[in-house]
Amino acid sequence: MQPEQRQRAIKSFKEFLTSPLEERLQRHQHLAPETNALHLFQSVASTVPAYRDLLTKQGIDPAAIQTFADFQKLPLITKENYLRHYSLPQLCRDGKLETCDAIAVSSGSTGKPTFWPRFFTDELQIATRFEQIFHDSFAADEGRTLAVICFTLGTWVGGIYTLNCCRYLASKGYPITVVAPGNNKEEIFRVIQEVGEEFERVVLLGYPPFIKDVIDSGIARDIDWQKYRIKMVFAGEVFSEEWRSLVGERVGLTNPCYDSASLYGTADAGVLGNETPLSICIRRFLANNPDAARALFRESRLPTLVQYDPLSRFFEVHEGTLLFSGDNGIPLVRYHISDNGGIISCQDLLQFLAGWGFNPLDSLTDKGGRGIHSLPFVYVFGRSHFTVSYFGANIYPENVTVGLEEPVIREWVTGKFVLQVKEDAARNNYLSVVVELAPEVAENEEMKPAIASAILAQLLRLNSEFANYVPPEYQTPQVTLTPTGDPEYFPVGVKHRYTRKPI
Repeated sequence: MQPEQRQRAIKSFKEFLTSPLEERLQRHQHLAPETNALHLFQSVASTVPAYRDLLTKQGIDPAAIQTFADFQKLPLITKENYLRHYSLPQLCRDGKLETCDAIAVSSGSTGKPTFWPRFFTDELQIATRFEQIFHDSFAADEGRTLAVICFTLGTWVGGIYTLNCCRYLASKGYPITVVAPGNNKEEIFRVIQEVGEEFERVVLLGYPPFIKDVIDSGIARDIDWQKYRIKMVFAGEVFSEEWRSLVGERVGLTNPCYDSASLYGTADAGVLGNETPLSICIRRFLANNPDAARALFRESRLPTLVQYDPLSRFFEVHEGTLLFSGDNGIPLVRYHISDNGGIISCQDLLQFLAGWGFNPLDSLTDKGGRGIHSLPFVYVFGRSHFTVSYFGANIYPENVTVGLEEPVIREWVTGKFVLQVKEDAARNNYLSVVVELAPEVAENEEMKPAIASAILAQLLRLNSEFANYVPPEYQTPQVTLTPTGDPEYFPVGVKHRYTRKPI
């Protein structure tokens, strides 16, 4: 038996159950996040054998790390130099894997499995991120909510983690009932049609393309989504505001800032941040004002924009990429996840927007004012190797996505595509976009030129490099259309990649 585990669980669960959300989200105003990060470092250095060994090998005395400036000189840790270099017990506190009660598995971009142990208390930290969404965005404290877990179930982190966090909210008193059909569409439809009308709202939680597929397939079989008062929680992929509007319209939603939210998470440490009504309001303004977005992010694409609790996950920026520190089954200090992005304080972002004549607080106050917290923002582009270089211009999948979400075109396609630079017979480069047609949609002669024109218009609008670097005669993409589930480009059951290397 491990009596210390029982005490740890009781203490954390009691704190979670009895702490109001607002109180938890204000803690960073009373305890400096930099001080908290230093405390985490000292704790990890004294209790985690692998981290202590890493410091010893690099000649670092933990006692010498006394200031935040010292902390910023600590080595970055990665899967390669840390996680794959030590055994799982060595990576856990006191060298004991049994201090964790669950293990998730991720394969990442390499396909090699990585194992992530965690304990019940780690999930309670993340449950607060779900509480922000269910309370601030969906008003789930006011009336019955059915949470439908549409993430894949099994050893992967998303489904079971989400299921547990939603149940913790129910334990806290939220009138939430959870059902977990996973990514089985028939079971999702059966559950919603059988019991959905018993609730004030139905929340679909899943991977964005899959949720869209569920909604579109439901429409095809005459499901009246509006009567279930749908809300949505997404994770795992950047999407455009046009996409949010499109999916919202199809289920009858009218308030984009409060009808859906996205999570920024990793298998490494659960949810790192989440969209809020404030972040969505700001992102929608930036989507409609590309010049402001470029001035803020210095990129020709719109990142995911979320808020985060700096006492739960402490972010830093290193050469344009994100680092974070946080306590988990495997505690991580200055962990480098290779996501391109940055951080910005709430005050600085509001001041920037004021310079462009926009105050998001006015818009949200008109909607009831929930979801306004002075938490810092982190923005995430994803990883740079998912771009395509064409005539020296970086072209991002996000630029193409918006073109496929234009009226009429969005009825033809699933939203999936493959972006690639190819050579023609004369050895001239051209931009290839292979697009997946929606189920039961047959190709006709008007589709390719219409899709190419829509993609080109968005590339010119959003991507100044493309507009200025690529000669006009090479700007129009060559579009190829495939049926749903094409085995070469869109195999069923495989995580989709939107870009390919030149051939």
